Amino acid sequence: MAESAIITGQYVRLQPTVASVGDRILAQILDWIILFAYVMLAIIIAADIIKTEWYYIITIGVIPLFYTLLMEIFNQGQSIGKMIMNMQVVKLDGSRPTLGSYLMRWLLFMIDGPMTSYMGLIVMVLTRNNQRLGDLAAGTVVIKKQKYKKIQISLDEYDYLSKGYVPRYPQAADLSLEQIDIITHTLSMQQSDFAERTAQLARKVCEKLTIERKETDDTAFLRRIVRDYQYYALEEI
Repeated sequence: MAESAIITGQYVRLQPTVASVGDRILAQILDWIILFAYVMLAIIIAADIIKTEWYYIITIGVIPLFYTLLMEIFNQGQSIGKMIMNMQVVKLDGSRPTLGSYLMRWLLFMIDGPMTSYMGLIVMVLTRNNQRLGDLAAGTVVIKKQKYKKIQISLDEYDYLSKGYVPRYPQAADLSLEQIDIITHTLSMQQSDFAERTAQLARKVCEKLTIERKETDDTAFLRRIVRDYQYYALEEI
């Protein structure tokens, strides 16, 4: 089964199992079964009660059309079929896909599927991470959720792994890998304007996470944010 390396917080290397082509097909079939059952139920319920055209346009047309897009956006990259198969859509670096990424996958599904006699299936078989065209364009991959094959941790850098460590800012888990990279990069650059840079970054972090910092020193606060982020990254494994 294919594997894809994911680097988290610069210090953790994960190798989640990429969802197989068979798993992805089965998840899609399950979604189709669920949608078919939903449409049949909507028709039966409306048969003797609702006579308006708008009801059928919305319940039988609009909702099934946007089902996958809305489920993945509001359910952390999982449709019901993916949930049953314990699969999840993530970015190649392991972070949560953006709205644009989800939209790109959804828009290209027709090209991957019905419009090209399911050419996306051939692309999945040929690509290393079983990605269809929509995944390649969006920079996403479908993985088996929390099924990690290998974890490599530098204990020297995970000083918070000592027994009894208590994270201070649970909101740090909401930061993306790119944002943590910016913080760690800033902390490592001892330039003449270091104090100004860290002060500005600390303010932005507080604003983004809507938190009231407890550390008076900007550097200490940012290091705490990084450690808390890494703590929660490990908690999810």
